[in-house]
Amino acid sequence: MSTDERVTKSLITTLEDGQRGFASAADRLTDSNQPGLAAEFMRFSEQRARFASELRTMAASYGDDVDPGGSMAAVVHRGWMAVKDALSGSDASGVLDAAEQGEDHAVAEYRQGLTEDLSGGLRSVVERQYTEVQEAHRLVRSLRDQAA
Repeated sequence: MSTDERVTKSLITTLEDGQRGFASAADRLTDSNQPGLAAEFMRFSEQRARFASELRTMAASYGDDVDPGGSMAAVVHRGWMAVKDALSGSDASGVLDAAEQGEDHAVAEYRQGLTEDLSGGLRSVVERQYTEVQEAHRLVRSLRDQAA
């Protein structure tokens, strides 16, 4: 497996976890007194779906197989997946805390991917996405701190 394929596969898994996590958090927040947060989290969920699709399309054009199955699915800690239980029964503050933990994981995955010897095209896409993931992380952390 090429470095590009391995990194892309890992990022797609992280993005899909984030997409599901943000969607779950948005559902949880819809019934709270924080409907604006729910809308923001749905926006982040859609962003992560877009990023995963972009990486999947790029990988397909290179002939890479980036289906997240196999060994990646066996990894126990996948950021948002570890946060799912924290979302049930949590108030807005708990949901924000769980989201911030998930974003810590996403930022770390992108940072790790950028340490690899990536092709120029993939590096450019990953750097752009990383900037947006960092911005989402800063916003989630700020919202969490305000709610605390």
